[in-house]
Amino acid sequence: MSGHSHWSTIKYKKEMMDSKRSKIFSKLAKEISIAARDGGSDMTFNPRLRTIVDKARDANMPSDNIDKAIKKGAGELEGCTYEEFSIEAYGPDGTALIIDGITDNKNRSFGEIKLILNQRGGKMVEGGGIKWMFDKKGVIMIDKQSRDKEDLELLAIESGADNFDWGEEYMTIYTKPEELDKVKNFFIDNQIKPKEANLEWVAKELVQGTETTQEKFQKLYEALDDHDDVQNIYTNLN
Repeated sequence: MSGHSHWSTIKYKKEMMDSKRSKIFSKLAKEISIAARDGGSDMTFNPRLRTIVDKARDANMPSDNIDKAIKKGAGELEGCTYEEFSIEAYGPDGTALIIDGITDNKNRSFGEIKLILNQRGGKMVEGGGIKWMFDKKGVIMIDKQSRDKEDLELLAIESGADNFDWGEEYMTIYTKPEELDKVKNFFIDNQIKPKEANLEWVAKELVQGTETTQEKFQKLYEALDDHDDVQNIYTNLN
């Protein structure tokens, strides 16, 4: 079964509860700078920047920090030169991972992430060895309590979304990458603010790991997530 790994939901909850807000803000600032660099500082014409800034505001990131990150990305303020990276890897018991990040030193980041993987039952894989198991999709998370189930399903269909499924707390809606902003705005226009709206790697088939696999994966996930340069972690483990 394809779909949204529950690890993505855990990531969202962790960010909302994490006391180390400065680390979260630092990661968001990098992503904002990259988006402003690649698509310009005007959010009207840069949906990626608009989405990330919305996420930063939801995390209570100070407006000054957001503005500085935009200006650094647009070249209006001096700052580090960042580049994006994507690492494909196997985790414990053959679970598949895509690790996306932003760094000012790719060699350092790769070396540190490789060590984290090797120490926790994982290993890096050559480019293309893992990504064929995933599709790039727009992923929108809606609080189940925002409307009754039938209304939310009708709205998802009307929005032009590709598909949706239900978790314990959220309805997860899938879109084509280029339609993420359109579908997100459709829900906002209907007085429903998504909890999350991102481009993500979604596993074509989710695997059900044993309790031992889940425990080993959790240790790896937490170590990777704690790395300053890691932005997002995607897996086929349910």
